[in-house]
Order: sequence, then structure tokens, then C-alpha cells
Amino acid sequence: MSRNLLISLIITTYNRPDALAVVLHSLSAQTLPASEVLVADDGSGEDTARVVQAAAGNLSLRHVWQDDDGFRAGRARNLAVSQSSGDYLVFIDGDCVLRPNFLRCHADLAEAGQFVAGNRVLLSERFTAEVLAKALDLPAFSLADWWRHARAGDINRFLPLLELPGQAWRKRQPARWQGARTCNLAVWRRDFEAVNGFDEAFSGWGHEDADLAVRLLRSGVRRKDGRFGTAVLHLWHKENDRSHLPENERRLAEILAGTRVRAGQGLSGHRPA
Repeated sequence: MSRNLLISLIITTYNRPDALAVVLHSLSAQTLPASEVLVADDGSGEDTARVVQAAAGNLSLRHVWQDDDGFRAGRARNLAVSQSSGDYLVFIDGDCVLRPNFLRCHADLAEAGQFVAGNRVLLSERFTAEVLAKALDLPAFSLADWWRHARAGDINRFLPLLELPGQAWRKRQPARWQGARTCNLAVWRRDFEAVNGFDEAFSGWGHEDADLAVRLLRSGVRRKDGRFGTAVLHLWHKENDRSHLPENERRLAEILAGTRVRAGQGLSGHRPA
């Protein structure tokens, strides 16, 4: 990976300004900063705009907002990408706090013809409330700190926080789409454009990320494992409305049964900034 890699970090959010503030704060601790940060906002209110504005003084930050018309995370991400300029796109959610080496590790794993599927460590409801109330500096936590929190039940797993060397073992499941989530996903812009980005026909929660992974694989892009290096700290939240899940499952089944590579309603519908 070239240290000249231009990374566009895309952060998806919707009406959770307290969590977003913690995530944006974690960017200041990155050992390799993003070239630009875009908040892909799915229709949040003014509280979120104020959080973004407050953070903008320390970051190359752009607030990309769309009307609130239901869960349209795929469209929000496409819109943000259309206004970005990086060679490499890293997607996270607005409740996923970054550890200091997150972007450096993603940059080190960047390889032509590969997308990187990272993972997450879930914080408990109680610990999340404490983090938000006390503005705890999660990026400053040591492994010993995390071990204590794991023993206290504040996080669901400790081992993913370890960093393991090597590249070959990360390519053992090059055709696996399962488990690729946009709370931690990196892809080259050229590969994202080749499949026309996220399919905006997926509305409501569920499977727009799986659909993207399937089409990337079908286009010839292989999967690389980002575990043990890129894990994000996922703040607790209530379960999303899943009323659209059966329809999204049907759409995904159609994709898996077919041969389509490009999203029918995707990135090409947005003009570059």
C-alpha cells in the first residue's frame, strides 16, 4: 500500500448525534488520518448538523444530507461517495468508534482486486450509556483496560481487539459474502463504481451490504479478511425496524440466483460534486 493512498471515510448516521460526536472525536486519534471524512446523513435533524459543524474545525469534513424518507442508508452512502474524491472508500456507521490504528490497518490491507470486510466489538447497553454520559475516551483504552471491561461484561468479545500480522491467512475465504457489513467495509472506488455502488432498491434495514458484496465478488473482486486489525467499537442501540426485511431477503435471493453485477438504481443516479 502506498502511503499516498487517498482514503475517503464514509460515516452513515441517522438522528444519533451523541454517538456520532464520539465517533468523530475518535478520528483525532488516528495514526493515519483520512484524506476526507463524509457524514452520509439519512435525514437527521439539526442536532446532528451541529455536531458535524463542531467537529469540522479539526477535520476535512463534509455533511452530506438527504431528506428523511425512511431507511435509505444505501442511497445516503451513494450520495456521499458521489461527493468524495478518494481512491479508497472506507465505510463505517455513525455509532462505530474507531481505535487509533483503524485507518492505518485498512490502508495496509488495501490491495488491487480486493475488498476488506472488517468486524466489530459490541458494547453493552450499560457501558454505552456510561461512554456517552461521561464522554469516555475509548481510543485511549489499553488492551488491559479492554480485558477488564470484557471480564465485567461490558463488551461481547475481547480477542477481536488483538492485531495479528500477515496477509495470506486473510485470503482464505475469497468468495465469501456472508458477514460483510457496511459498519466496517473498505473497497476501491473503481471497483465500487464498476458495480454501480449500493442498490437503492433496498429500503428499510437489511441486506444492502450483502447485495453489494455479492456483486463485487461477481465482478471479480475478492474478499480479504479485516479481522484482528480493523475491529470497530460498536455502541449499543435498539434493534432497527425490520418490517422491510422479508422484502430485502427476497431481493437478495434474486441477486444470488441471477448474474447481475451492476445495481439497477445506484451510484450513477448521483452527479459528482
